[in-house]
Amino acid sequence: MRFALLITFLFLLSACATTGDPVGQADSASSSGDYAAAPSAAADMAVDQEPPELPERAFPDESVYPLLVAEFALRRREYDLALNTYMQQAEELQDAGVAAHTARLAQFMRRDPAAIRATELWVRLEPENLEARLTLANLLARTGRPGQALTHMEAILRAGGLANFTSLVRGFNSMDPSAQRVLLQRVETLLAEFPDNTQLRLCSVLMLESIGQQEEALAELQPIFDNDPHQVQAVVMDAKLRLDLGRRERAFERVTAALDKQPENTRLRLQYARLLTQTDMAEAERQFQILLDAAPEDPDLLFSMALIQREMNDLESARESLERLLSLNARTDEAHYYLGKTAEDQQRLDDAIMHYMEVQPGRDFGTANDRLAQLMLAAGRSAELGVYFDALRASYPNLAEQLYALEVEKLMGGQHLAEASAVVDRALSEYPESVSLRYSRSIVAERLDNLAEAEADLRRILANDPDNSTALNALGYLLANRTERYAEAEELIARALEINPEEPAILDSWGWVKYRLGEYDEALDYLQRAYRAFPDPEVAAHLGEVLWVMGRDEAAVAIWDQALSTSPEHAILLETIQRLGVDLADR
Repeated sequence: MRFALLITFLFLLSACATTGDPVGQADSASSSGDYAAAPSAAADMAVDQEPPELPERAFPDESVYPLLVAEFALRRREYDLALNTYMQQAEELQDAGVAAHTARLAQFMRRDPAAIRATELWVRLEPENLEARLTLANLLARTGRPGQALTHMEAILRAGGLANFTSLVRGFNSMDPSAQRVLLQRVETLLAEFPDNTQLRLCSVLMLESIGQQEEALAELQPIFDNDPHQVQAVVMDAKLRLDLGRRERAFERVTAALDKQPENTRLRLQYARLLTQTDMAEAERQFQILLDAAPEDPDLLFSMALIQREMNDLESARESLERLLSLNARTDEAHYYLGKTAEDQQRLDDAIMHYMEVQPGRDFGTANDRLAQLMLAAGRSAELGVYFDALRASYPNLAEQLYALEVEKLMGGQHLAEASAVVDRALSEYPESVSLRYSRSIVAERLDNLAEAEADLRRILANDPDNSTALNALGYLLANRTERYAEAEELIARALEINPEEPAILDSWGWVKYRLGEYDEALDYLQRAYRAFPDPEVAAHLGEVLWVMGRDEAAVAIWDQALSTSPEHAILLETIQRLGVDLADR
């Protein structure tokens, strides 16, 4: 069978298709003309039109059926089957057209590994094809392989094409310092050869900024300004670098000059407005208003304006902006979350709860429900909160375990210990293997003075995971703090410390058990280390107690005062000071 006959058949097949599929719309035949069916072009033509002239060439009979399978799969939106079949045929036929077709399909499906594999074949078969090179360079840059991407960008540049060199910075930031230096040197070497390439120079600027060389980056911008004083990316970078260097008085000179020349440049104005949020919220608001006047229903601009208005404590204006977002049905979860925060700020607590309830699973879901729970418990609505969490778990069964954990945590924080115990018992009946829930139950039991149950839950965790440093530490601390089984506690905490030697909670526990054993010097050393790493009020209580018992009263009081300044109602801290009979008011 001949290639032209197969393409004619696929052309007629495609011409009958009316799916308007995005894969077809995005696709086009490659420059090679080989094996790429170009279904979208055919779909837009009349059935009785003649197919385009195609070169006739020998076609392997064994490839006819797989290519038809792939084409039918594409038309049925069975994209996985289509992609796998095209990939196999691209590699078997070693044909650039099929490789290009496969690469485009993989990109549409957002399958980066497959897209890279197909595009690498395409480049190998057509090394002079700039589209192939650019596609591969962009894929490699996006997936964190800037060194490989630069190789292809260099080839594009030498062939007279345009490459997005600034995309290399994404992967550059995650490289180790030695690899960063090597890549930066490659960019600078290329820049010496192509000094007028703006994208390449901006790449150098961004890399210098990334490694903390702001002065060098600022100097690197000057050749760009010599050619184009108002180049958008350059003037924005100039302002950003000056802000980083603390030179605020002249930070925006180039930006404002560029805006005077290009007042309709919304991209530049948006960048300017965002930078202004670091220095001048009122001017930032003015710039966002100019942008909104031109695009009053732009949800991103509305959201940014709402955040600025909140920052300026203009809560009514923020509320109006966020409600406009809801009316546009845009960024609704964020709008409800910040409407909840705004309502809290305005002491409209019922409204805050209502808005928090509307936030769906996503970035703000956990925080919204955390705040909602605190508000409802503070209002004495714990029973209603339980009904709400039950409804959430029914709506989002995949999040049920995490929602149980959040509910228990909030009930404990509100000192609703009996209710927390009932909820965590029910949770463990549904998720008996949940380590986090069992750990939570041990905390609830300890606070209810049910030490045997607390110990049992922690030992069950350790039976399944003997090296669980969190459980080892928790059990060791429980025994050191609530019993006189100090030797056993010491052994457990020592094991936790061996596993995680720098964890502040374990350092605190070790210091505490040493204090209970009367080894004050070692206790002080470890508690000081814990407090330096994590100045928590409970650690402050322990450290202050050891200092007090050692006769270092002033140091103890200083630690407690510092902790009380941020946590004036911390129960353990207050209990410690009271138990030791310390009157801070007299000191």
